[in-house]
Amino acid sequence: MRLNEGVEWAVHSCSLMASLPEGMALPARKIAEYFDLPEAYLAKIMQQLSVSQIVTSRRGPGGGYRLTKSPDEISLLDIVVAIDGNEQCFQCTEIRRRGPTASTDAIYNLPCGIARSMWKAEQAWRNELSKVSLRDIQMMGFQETPKPQLEKAVEWFKETLS
Repeated sequence: MRLNEGVEWAVHSCSLMASLPEGMALPARKIAEYFDLPEAYLAKIMQQLSVSQIVTSRRGPGGGYRLTKSPDEISLLDIVVAIDGNEQCFQCTEIRRRGPTASTDAIYNLPCGIARSMWKAEQAWRNELSKVSLRDIQMMGFQETPKPQLEKAVEWFKETLS
């Protein structure tokens, strides 16, 4: 399974927004600046998050993006689905029903074991992602980020939000 790089960008961006004081927002260009990302591509990611109602935007001075709800209420799965969609990763095309040994569809009572195994694994993956909140990610980030980088982040926020 391969996720779109936009998923990583979206999770990091949402984690950054989770650190905003109540009522504050960040323009997409500032989020792009913080992570050194292409602004135009990040804007598309932010639109997808907005359509999925994970973030909301407002225009004008002090405008930008902010989360629509608490980081405790947003799961990694919510963000993955917002960016990559909710389609099953494995698409069974039933090739076992083709070729010189092909039989009528009526004799196949179940999807093949390959498909069932893939779908079971994907469901386990989705279940795990649904258990991890944006707040969990934010807390891991605080714990894993070296102190000098956290200090720079605090200064960046002070300059950006003033």
